[in-house]
Amino acid sequence: MDKYNFALVCAAEVEEKLLDVLLLNFGDAVFISLPTFSHGTTSGRMQPLEQVLGRSRSVCVQILLTLAETDTLQQLLRAEFAGTGIRYWASPILLEGELA
Repeated sequence: MDKYNFALVCAAEVEEKLLDVLLLNFGDAVFISLPTFSHGTTSGRMQPLEQVLGRSRSVCVQILLTLAETDTLQQLLRAEFAGTGIRYWASPILLEGELA
């Protein structure tokens, strides 16, 4: 079964709701969340200092999903997070494993 790395970048204020949605709908999937800075964020969503610096504090979430699950997640994002400025993309996973 092909897997995809579905990456999301969101404002810190959206993080908890996003993680809740992922846990409720993809509880068995492996995912990570990391504090980060995003560049290229719409300036209307940035604080004045962030506009000067050209970056905003954000959260990056990466989750491993099947193609069908990526479709489901896109539908959930449109329904639950319209207007929040979440950015996302998906890349195929060439190799995956776990060392036990």
